[in-house]
Amino acid sequence: MSGSAALAAALQDLEAELRRWGLWSVEPPLAEQLASQAPFCADTLAFEQWLQWVFIPQINQLLATGASLPGPCALRPMGEQAFVHLGRRQTDLLAVLTRIDQHASTLVD
Repeated sequence: MSGSAALAAALQDLEAELRRWGLWSVEPPLAEQLASQAPFCADTLAFEQWLQWVFIPQINQLLATGASLPGPCALRPMGEQAFVHLGRRQTDLLAVLTRIDQHASTLVD
C-alpha cells in the first residue's frame, strides 16, 4: 500500500473511531469557528470537531489532488490531552492518530 493510500485508510479509520465514541458531529461549526487562527482551532472547536471539519477534509483534498502535505503531523500528543476523558477507551483512537502522524511524515516533501 502506498503512503498516500495508507494515510487515506487511516483517515477513514479515524472517522470510524470518532463515530464509534460519539464524537462525530452532525451539525457543522459556524464559519467564524472555522476561521480561528489558533492551532487546531483550539479556541473555538473541540479537537474532534477540528479533526472532522478541518483536518480530515483538508488532507483528503490534498491526497485527491496529489498535492504535497504541509508538514509532518503531531496529532497524537493533542489527542492524548483531548481524549483523556475516554480513559482506556482512547487506545484505538490514539493508535489511529499515531498511524496518521507516521504516514503523513513519510509524505512530506
